[in-house]
Amino acid sequence: MSDSTDSCEPRKDLRNLAIIAHVDHGKTTLVDGLLAYTGAFRDNQQVADRVMDSGDLERERGITIQSKSTSIEFEGVRIQLVDTPGHADFGGEVERVLGMVDAVLLLVDAVEGVMPQTRFVLRKALDHGLRPILVVNKIDRPEERAVEVLDEVFDLLVELGATDEQLDFPVVYASAKQGKASREHGAPLTDLRPVLETILEHAPAPRVDLHGPLQFQAVTLGWDPYVGRLVIGRVERGRIVKSRTVVCVPENGKSESFRVTKLFGTQGIVRVELDEGLAGDIVMLAGVDSVQVGDTICDPEKLEALPRIAIDPPTIRVDFQVNTSPFAGREGKFVTSRQVGERLHRETLSNVSIGVENDGRKDTFTVAGRGELQIAVLIETLRRESYEFAVSRPEIILREIDGKSCEPVEQVVIDAPENAAGSVMEKMSARKGRMISMEQQGGRVRFEWTAPSRGLFGYRSEFLSDTRGEGFLYRTVSGYEPFAGELSGRGVGSIVASETGRATAHAIAKIQERAALFIDAGDEVYEGQVVGENRRPGDMNVNVCRAKQLTNVRAAGKDDSPILTPPRRLTIESALEWMTDDELLECTPKGLRLRKRILSASHRKR
Repeated sequence: MSDSTDSCEPRKDLRNLAIIAHVDHGKTTLVDGLLAYTGAFRDNQQVADRVMDSGDLERERGITIQSKSTSIEFEGVRIQLVDTPGHADFGGEVERVLGMVDAVLLLVDAVEGVMPQTRFVLRKALDHGLRPILVVNKIDRPEERAVEVLDEVFDLLVELGATDEQLDFPVVYASAKQGKASREHGAPLTDLRPVLETILEHAPAPRVDLHGPLQFQAVTLGWDPYVGRLVIGRVERGRIVKSRTVVCVPENGKSESFRVTKLFGTQGIVRVELDEGLAGDIVMLAGVDSVQVGDTICDPEKLEALPRIAIDPPTIRVDFQVNTSPFAGREGKFVTSRQVGERLHRETLSNVSIGVENDGRKDTFTVAGRGELQIAVLIETLRRESYEFAVSRPEIILREIDGKSCEPVEQVVIDAPENAAGSVMEKMSARKGRMISMEQQGGRVRFEWTAPSRGLFGYRSEFLSDTRGEGFLYRTVSGYEPFAGELSGRGVGSIVASETGRATAHAIAKIQERAALFIDAGDEVYEGQVVGENRRPGDMNVNVCRAKQLTNVRAAGKDDSPILTPPRRLTIESALEWMTDDELLECTPKGLRLRKRILSASHRKR
């Protein structure tokens, strides 16, 4: 920032806000509604739901993975909105963008209320000194409890140490899906005008120095197939002008000058080319390959770097390595360690919450991230880009605090049917969980637990079985605590193929009585591939390729076609949760296979 604040003045024609919420509370739907209300779409324009979810993965999973900005015009004021991820694993995106805005629009579900991610993002916003504007969403649901939710939000703000100004927050009641809102609880819902009016009244205009030397910080990176790499951030001081020469000041290393060839802003969902960006504007520079997240771009006459963006450290790590299975190289285009390593390092340029190390081990890269979902999204992204590799089981990253070895712990909120409460308590206690609260709400029980991150590996699939798919489980890392001791391992073993070939219905029919299989008849398998889950502890080697003997001797009834149970198909998350330390997940563009690290059964015995 500038040395003196005397030259700073509020830009009354501008507001910068981030929309933050727990996953599935309706952030992206609200942005859709605001864009539609302010006329960002043509009357005859075909617009998909959740228009801000741009990537295929975001649309398929229904979650926001990367933060994205848009702008809308309302009563002569340009409101720049940043849609942030709602999942704790992508918290690095939230931490970066909060430095670009002057207020936050906090969305809370009128039924679910305050959830773990609400606490996480709100703490970050309060640390930045931002004032929240509360939107109680899904007010149209018959079971809404908006009054209690408002009390929960106030209590949470007090607990997080909010100032008096932050505690005096405005409230809007909305149904983002219907595109309606009201300032009073119980009043009829009209349109989204109350949300926009509240933003103009309570979100502060950015105080900036329009005439000082340029200062712009790269907050996030994007990619465009036509103009290449995009550097996205806010102009903190002065103005950035197209075709002018500027200087990038990195964290360590030599300053580098370059010319601003392309400059973009947003207007609704459309990217528009700009001639200049003023202090307070969120803009994109194109075609600059050397700028990293956190670097400052300055006027050549005054090189003054802004403080680096602080990001919470990663909590888990996995090993990415070259695929060495018998089927290696069949499906992927990029299969060598050099290609996989280059792609992983390229990921760190745009995603600062991921770290990649290669500590001298041949063909192996250790990737550290925030959680299993973030690692799973990275794996899926690489698969879709035709990379082929193998991944180890996730493990936690220990930290030394006050001379003690500490591990990440998570806040877990569980909503389960009453008849499953006993098994939830039993399983969570066995995983070193501590119950914080338990509340009954009409046939359902809501728990709050604190548990070590490693204790939760593999629990989600068990939880869904225990609750017959009717339970909800939300997690977010809450801090570090002293190491809680050893945990018992997976209670079941693996079914491992002993031969290479095609699985037959004849062999599967005999095995499925004792196991849940991951493969179907006709699938190709190799020796050492994990083809199912044993019903009891210990691994079992089986020949799933055994065919029926081609003799003319038949017993009565033996020629009946076997009835096969449909296989349990693995997803990346379920495989990462289920596998053990002596197994790897083989990832190719066309499939996922679990395998033993040592493929030969005789070598494994030794």
